[in-house]
Amino acid sequence: MTPQKDVAIIGAGPSGSVAAALLVQQGFSVVVLERQRFPRFSIGESLLAQSLELVEQAGLLEPVLAGGFQFKNGAAFTRGPEYSEFNFAQKSCAGPGFTFQVPRGEFDKILIDAAEKMGAEVRYEVEITAADFSNGPRLVARDASGRVEELRPKLVLDASGFGRTLPRLLGLESPSRLPTRSALYTQIHDRIPSGAFDRQKIRIVIHPEHHEVWFWLIPFSNGKASFGVVADDAFLQAMSGTHEEKLFTLGRQDPGLLRLLADATPAIPVGELRGYSANVSTMCGPGFALLGNAAEFLDPVFSSGVTIAMKSSHLAVAAAVRELRGEQVDWKADFEAPLRVGVETFRGFVETWYTGELQDIIFYDERKQSERIRRYICSILAGYAWDKDNPYVGEAKQKLVRLAQVCRGGVGAA
Repeated sequence: MTPQKDVAIIGAGPSGSVAAALLVQQGFSVVVLERQRFPRFSIGESLLAQSLELVEQAGLLEPVLAGGFQFKNGAAFTRGPEYSEFNFAQKSCAGPGFTFQVPRGEFDKILIDAAEKMGAEVRYEVEITAADFSNGPRLVARDASGRVEELRPKLVLDASGFGRTLPRLLGLESPSRLPTRSALYTQIHDRIPSGAFDRQKIRIVIHPEHHEVWFWLIPFSNGKASFGVVADDAFLQAMSGTHEEKLFTLGRQDPGLLRLLADATPAIPVGELRGYSANVSTMCGPGFALLGNAAEFLDPVFSSGVTIAMKSSHLAVAAAVRELRGEQVDWKADFEAPLRVGVETFRGFVETWYTGELQDIIFYDERKQSERIRRYICSILAGYAWDKDNPYVGEAKQKLVRLAQVCRGGVGAA
């Protein structure tokens, strides 16, 4: 019989890799169970600066730096003729002011390979078909050959991302309070002339007529770029044509994108992700915790997914180490509550983006804007959503609404 591990991690994406690396460095035995074969395609290619700090703390920075990824120093926003950019170096808090834009297939493989070299056992093409925690953690796994195995680890961390393994098997899924939105996405040979735009920033483009519809353009270092659109699901479903026709028809409606992507061609087929926002009734329970997208996914607009995933790994491992060493751990207080501080901060930014307040703040005349407030906002956009010294952390929505009133010439305190 295979010796049982201290911790079983479901999923080999960024949260699973970071958790595995942190645990093995603490001397615990870990098995990572991944349903797919790596490298594999994934969206979420524009990292935030905070994620680089979390990678470094897990001992994974060196192989990432060696990956040759596109340097990223901020984000640029366009709305018709309006343009605004945020440089991550101009944030209010300490920490890296730069990061990378990464094809996730390559990036994720670098992370999990490094965790494996540290001592984590990694098994690919393994599906978790059943889970039970009534008498200690118990997983049933089936590999590509059809062989079924029962695992009895001391703890289970679910890092399965959009697969949401434990929420499905344990009935933990809960409706998101965010509206149902969908995305169309691809990678392109962008062929954008040198100097035509800043490749060191993600470009977020608001549709010229529908301000709740937006595009991302994420340039890579290999001549390709990630390109996608997000809109209400009903809006996209009402359009005629294939996924590719819908995406590029909408993209050509923005003059800036029309110019930048004049010579672009798809590198992979256009994919669709419908109703992506997700929530759960609990992020943890006896013997398990849900990491990253397995617990909650908000929206791709501020690229928060990987940062939340890695932060959840650090918080979960800190609690797991204490529990594995025999301490009593309050997972709700020590893992879920602090994780939700950042999640709710990002939620406030997402909600006010779609209702328009944040867009008006972003495009407000920078010469009239408080530098201090702009630095606070830049810090959140850079991923530092757990910095308690930032007044927008934890209370983002209310403060952004009030700030937008000032920007719009209304009354209220910024």
